[in-house]
Amino acid sequence: MTPQPQRSEPIALHDRAMDNLRFIRQTMEQATAFTAVPGLAGILMGVTALGAALVAAQQDVEVAWLAVWVAEATLAVVIAGVGIVLKARAAGVPLFSGPARKFLLSFLPPVGTAALLTPALYRWDAAEAIPGMWLLLYGAGIVTAGTFSVRVVPLMGLAFMTLGGAALLAAPHGGDAFLAGGFGGLHILFGAIIARKYGG
Repeated sequence: MTPQPQRSEPIALHDRAMDNLRFIRQTMEQATAFTAVPGLAGILMGVTALGAALVAAQQDVEVAWLAVWVAEATLAVVIAGVGIVLKARAAGVPLFSGPARKFLLSFLPPVGTAALLTPALYRWDAAEAIPGMWLLLYGAGIVTAGTFSVRVVPLMGLAFMTLGGAALLAAPHGGDAFLAGGFGGLHILFGAIIARKYGG
């Protein structure tokens, strides 16, 4: 008589159900757009940028002008970070979900490039190109990251890129005006749209 092969232990119904639920949750999480882009924080970032533009325009030396905008950028990062955390908590959106990670990983390379180019352009006596470069690469970061967010976000990025291109063509004139229009005006405009349509 031929011996029958030994059957493996049947998978418990509870374990199989938990596996299925885990798969469904991960799939839904990865397919969901990152909706915690804070419109109200964008408005506040725009207001502080307008103030920075006024202060920077009064500086007589480039290093002081650059220091004003670097301080503004640092303040904007803090405002955006707090705004994202508060909006995510209010909406019950996980901060470290698939879309959030993709959003951040898409946003950082262009912005990091801008941070590296800033001291290089300053050392090469090409500071007049910095406003256009900032707007262009910040916009590129928003466009790429915005593919994982609501539709208006990449549109905001395209507006920043357009303004950045215009600033580069107009250099060395109007740097602070372009920065005020971008980091001030565009943040306020699109921040208001996001806050109204997407819950804050």
